[in-house]
Amino acid sequence: MSYWTYIMTNAYRNVLYIGVTNDLARRYQEHKSGLIDGFTKKYRCHCLVYYEEYQQVTDAIAREKQLKGLLRKKKEALISQMNPQWEDLGLYL
Repeated sequence: MSYWTYIMTNAYRNVLYIGVTNDLARRYQEHKSGLIDGFTKKYRCHCLVYYEEYQQVTDAIAREKQLKGLLRKKKEALISQMNPQWEDLGLYL
């Protein structure tokens, strides 16, 4: 089974949400449709801009915690390395 650590943002790219899931396509759709109450719904984080795949859930969770501890500038640099245009990668799932 695969697990993903991912970053979502809003249309203005001024909010970042970091999460973990075992089904990236499903989770993306849940965020996009507003099915998940909380931060992503409130701030309309509907754009998947970054993700990493792991084989162990413990690794994905550890990476999530690590990413959450980074300064925003470092998170932005990481996203820009993988996704320079900050495209919505969820459209390709």
